[in-house]
Amino acid sequence: MANSRQYYPSQDESASPTSVRSREWEGPSRWTEYLGPEMASSVSSRSSKHTTSDGHVQSSAASTKALNIQWVVQMIEVAEGLMAKMYRLNQILEYPDPVGHVFSEAFWKAGVFPNHPRICTLLSKKFPENFTKSQLERIDKFSLDSLQDGAELHLQSLEPWIQLLLDLMAFREQALRLILDLSSTVITLLPHQNSLILHAFMDLFCAFVRVNLFAEKIPRKMLLQVYNLLHSLSRNDRDCDFYHRLVQFIDSYDPPLNGLQEDLNFVSPRIGEVLEAVGPSIFLSADTRKLRNEGFLSPYHPRFPDILTNSAHPMRAQDLANVTSYREWVLLGYLVCPDELLRVTSIDIALVVLKENLVVTLFRDEYIMLHEDYQLYVLPRVLESKKMAKSGRTKQKEADLEYSVAKQVEKMISEVHDQALQLCDAIHRERRILLKQEIGRMVLFFTDQPSLLAPNIQMVFSALALAQSEVLWYFQHAGIASSRSKAARVIPVDIDPNDPTIGFLLDGMDRLCCLVRKYIAAARGYALSYLSSSAGRIRYLMGTPGIVALDLDPTLKGLFQRIVQHLETIPKTQGENVSAITCDLSEFRKDWLSILMIVTSSRSSINIRHLEKATVSTGKEGLLSEGNAAYNWSRRVDEIESQLSKHGSLKKLYFYHQHLTTVTKFGRDAVLYVESLIESIMGGLEGLINILDSEGGFGALESQLLPEQAAAYLNNASRISAPSMKSPRVVGGGGFTLPGHESYPENNKSIKMLEAAIQRLTNLCSILNDMEPICVINHVFVLREYMRECILANFKRRFLTALQTDNDLQRPSVLESLIRRHMSIVHLAEQHVSMDLTQGIREILLTEAFSGPVSSLHTFEKPAEQQQNTGSAVEVVCNWYMDNIIKDVSGAGILFAPRHKYFKSARPVGGYFAESVTDLKELQAFVRIFGGYGVDRLDRMMKVHTAALVNCIETSLRSNRELIEAAAASMHSGDRGERDASIRQIVDLDTVIGFCIEAGEALAFDELLAEASGAVLEDNASLIHSMISGIVEHIPEEVPEKKEIRRIRGVANGNGVSVDHDSEWVRLILEEVGGANDNSWSLLPYFFASFMSSNAWNTTGFNIETGGFSNNIHCLARCISAVIAGSEYVRLQREYQQQHQSLSNGHQSSENLDSEFQPRVTAEASIKSSMLLFVKFAASIVLDSWNEANRSHLVAKLIFLDQLCESSPYLPRSSLESHVPYTILRSIYTQYYSSTPSTPLATASPHHSPSVSLIHASPSMKNATTPRGSGSGSSTAAGADSGYFKGSSSSVYSQEHYNEPETGTSRNNENNKSKQRGSSRRSGPLDYSTSHKGGSGSNSTGPSPLPRFAVSRSGPISYKQHN
Repeated sequence: MANSRQYYPSQDESASPTSVRSREWEGPSRWTEYLGPEMASSVSSRSSKHTTSDGHVQSSAASTKALNIQWVVQMIEVAEGLMAKMYRLNQILEYPDPVGHVFSEAFWKAGVFPNHPRICTLLSKKFPENFTKSQLERIDKFSLDSLQDGAELHLQSLEPWIQLLLDLMAFREQALRLILDLSSTVITLLPHQNSLILHAFMDLFCAFVRVNLFAEKIPRKMLLQVYNLLHSLSRNDRDCDFYHRLVQFIDSYDPPLNGLQEDLNFVSPRIGEVLEAVGPSIFLSADTRKLRNEGFLSPYHPRFPDILTNSAHPMRAQDLANVTSYREWVLLGYLVCPDELLRVTSIDIALVVLKENLVVTLFRDEYIMLHEDYQLYVLPRVLESKKMAKSGRTKQKEADLEYSVAKQVEKMISEVHDQALQLCDAIHRERRILLKQEIGRMVLFFTDQPSLLAPNIQMVFSALALAQSEVLWYFQHAGIASSRSKAARVIPVDIDPNDPTIGFLLDGMDRLCCLVRKYIAAARGYALSYLSSSAGRIRYLMGTPGIVALDLDPTLKGLFQRIVQHLETIPKTQGENVSAITCDLSEFRKDWLSILMIVTSSRSSINIRHLEKATVSTGKEGLLSEGNAAYNWSRRVDEIESQLSKHGSLKKLYFYHQHLTTVTKFGRDAVLYVESLIESIMGGLEGLINILDSEGGFGALESQLLPEQAAAYLNNASRISAPSMKSPRVVGGGGFTLPGHESYPENNKSIKMLEAAIQRLTNLCSILNDMEPICVINHVFVLREYMRECILANFKRRFLTALQTDNDLQRPSVLESLIRRHMSIVHLAEQHVSMDLTQGIREILLTEAFSGPVSSLHTFEKPAEQQQNTGSAVEVVCNWYMDNIIKDVSGAGILFAPRHKYFKSARPVGGYFAESVTDLKELQAFVRIFGGYGVDRLDRMMKVHTAALVNCIETSLRSNRELIEAAAASMHSGDRGERDASIRQIVDLDTVIGFCIEAGEALAFDELLAEASGAVLEDNASLIHSMISGIVEHIPEEVPEKKEIRRIRGVANGNGVSVDHDSEWVRLILEEVGGANDNSWSLLPYFFASFMSSNAWNTTGFNIETGGFSNNIHCLARCISAVIAGSEYVRLQREYQQQHQSLSNGHQSSENLDSEFQPRVTAEASIKSSMLLFVKFAASIVLDSWNEANRSHLVAKLIFLDQLCESSPYLPRSSLESHVPYTILRSIYTQYYSSTPSTPLATASPHHSPSVSLIHASPSMKNATTPRGSGSGSSTAAGADSGYFKGSSSSVYSQEHYNEPETGTSRNNENNKSKQRGSSRRSGPLDYSTSHKGGSGSNSTGPSPLPRFAVSRSGPISYKQHN
């Protein structure tokens, strides 16, 4: 630091800038204050060596070229010294804000500036005006007088900092001169050709930029203005001599980026070329997947781990050590040379680096906000270029390209700030994870193979450099707050202070550095051996004809000879004495740099291209390549400690000590490291399982044609006259492949991939199963348990994911196939581990299915801790069925098709039509997945829903009791007017009918569910199914029934083996809710009969294709029968209980009561009586309401009553004959079965029926000759086509049914069971066959129905057709 203040008291001359001028012309020696001891001594020695006795500098061209690179290195060191001095000044002044003129109290008390804030701040704000124009005496006369009195003392305190400004100005001039000289004379600055000169040039360039950016953070304006004021006060109002030069310097760099862009404009094209050249290395460093997969940081080959050396990318791996510098070059280069962003390739390079950073570090912990400066100083230049290109000042083609690129750059700069705020932490976290893994592998590998550390030492340095960069980036960005480009508010960067990857990196770097230090002698020995062999190669290249023909000048030839001498004098390595060898190769490196400066200079007659061409014919490395490699390896001999310190040192973290406390807990980090390692292993295991459990894995082997695909294929094949599909390889017409295509040679790759995945999975499972526990501090990690948890957790996750598709619920059959496929993979892994994984899978399925105990089997309550943790999957499925099928909340037009035994919809429910998820196969798949718990859960949900509907029926029954009683009386008396008047006054009749229809739908769905459950039980536990069936046949008929009997009936009802599913189900509901407990329930037949007067019948029609009505009103018949039967059972049970209570009063003995009361017979008789009553009055209302003007409702009502008599187990089939002439029904059915089956016939009049010959066989013969239900046939005979009304083509009974023996008229339990389990006359009441006009409709073909009706058990009438 200059102490020129000692001359001030004596004379004015000492205060002049004479000493400053002398320092400016002293050359490199003037900077000794800012250089380290070694650099300062080398500078003084060079000055004495190249200066004569009279002080003139020698002008030898060779010496000048040889020294230029040293001057470059010196100026870089000077830049560091200048920034250290500015950093110290800021520390003393408590980090002021000179741009905003904000200064703290500590600033004025620091002793640098006079403690007169008003005058000093005013002078700073008025810059560059001279103080004479500010009229300071008017501002603060007292402070001005005080300044005049202490001017000498204040000048002495400001002098060293004024000298700093002068040094900054001198540095600017000399550094710019050096940058210009290198830019204009060096012929190539590409990293693969001239990396040593390139790094020196770019380091000087970046140092120059950082010094001038940092200078803005010190109070330059106040420093100069106050110093000039004090100088004028003490020197008779005369400005200091350097005042105007400093004013011009400071003003040109206010703000500094404007000055930098102007000063560096002449080197901008060379900077652009350099940044384009380092782009590939930057892209590589940002691609963590490529770094990992191709092993750039792996000591062994990634694809061939048995090869212990990785020579795949040696030069690129070495280049990764410089990536941190490359990123700084890009950030600062495009900031001060914005025109280079308009290169086509520059956009991607800038985007990669800008997206990863928010700040640029200037010195230690000083930084600038990166994106804000880009938007303030780069974007306007881009917009200006865009405007110029648009105006067409250049050639049109070039203008269009420039305009397009400028628009892209503008968009990139505008958007990249937000991207950086969101992505930078995630990008660097992923990079830290990669480095943690690679450094960990390096430590393990080199510990096991230490002899391979020396050949791969550059790769080690690259890994350390990348890790160092990531650690420093983390602490530089911790606590940073950045303002968005489009908003004024400041947003803190989200960086986790407890990120364990930092601890991993610090630990890994420490272990790797310790490993290098341990084997540093081996690295030196390897480097010495390389240099010894390199001497012979360089000597050989110097003797090649190409080099001889170049006729090198004596200076260059002498330098090459000295290079060879340096290498040949290297001591030979001898066994264990390598560590004792001392060798200084600094002169060798200086001479080589001198050669590079000569051959890369455009002023030299022999340049780098000449040397490369002269040696390229040898087929070996060129002369310069050999020399550069020798230069790098020479640093491994005498500078390996400094290189290790450069790449592995974290001394800069001293300036971020406030953040260090969060990452010093290595114990916790070690545990987290092991956990993350295990997590990555389990991620690989999970990935293998998921690969196999995919459509490209085992799914490809299970491909089969769905029915619709097969139909499409057959249709397509039938249209082709010459079938070309001779093998499964051919793709079908529907765009799908046929089964077996995977077995053909062209598909062999997929099979091999599967085999490889299976092999890896089994190997990994075997290794994990055999591994010993891992102990870390007080933690023990058993990988077998982690593997088990991984497999089970993955199954659960995939199960819940597969449960629902993008549109809606997954079909149960598809879900079952996915589960079976995953189970096969688990079984495959289970063969190689000593644990029961299948049991764990079963537990998961049980957990997802268990939503509570089965009501008919279990007596315990669901544990409280399982209320929220189990049954989530089955809850989703059951809720979907309730909402979309039973309640039809989506309005998809759900209809129950009795003939096909499924629900259908007018449009898709989610991703499927209703028939695709409600047929027996799908429900059986549901039962197989969720078991009895799932069935019981869905059954309970439907019971709750039906209970609410029954409650609505009861409410309506009670509220309209008087009207119903009046209607009942009028029905019995035959007063039609009174009856119709009473019925019309019943409130909400149509609403109650809707409730009853919905209850009938629930009954139908539950019966399908019970049938599916029974089928699954019979397939998988046939003995249990047989036992339940046998028990049901012999259960005693008691009222009231014991709890055990009720539970057995509930089990039988839930598995489709009960006598009457619907009435039993409603009976259970009424018992649970306490329904049917008053006399109003005796009015049910009359209430239901009044439904015949509803308007709902006017809008419906019967469809023989589905066996039901278009508005689902056929479900009303099921509800009426079940509710009447269930309520009668409950009523009689209560009466029996009341009579038993009277025994306590001694009125009657229990023996007499039991002998007089036959509960089951009484209940069935009462039910039959009520049903007959309903049929009678319903038919009466139907027939009374019919007339010629309005008969649209008649057909639907009559078919409905016929269906009711057909389906109810409590009504004889002849019940309707006494009220409705069967001639009418025959005409109706003739109309239906002779017309299109899918077209409802709602308006046809019986009087306009086709002319057919009818032979009437009274239905009363059925009860006299045939037991109820005995002719319905078994469920197997019915097959899947089980509607109530069918044509002869779809429901022809086999001969064994025709010849069934007749039995008596008594209706026993077996006959009832046969009727219910056989779906009760599945073929409908009538079978028609017509032959007039050449045939009939689609449902009127097949064998004659006459043999069947010879012993008819299902239809009252037999028809003949005469030609």
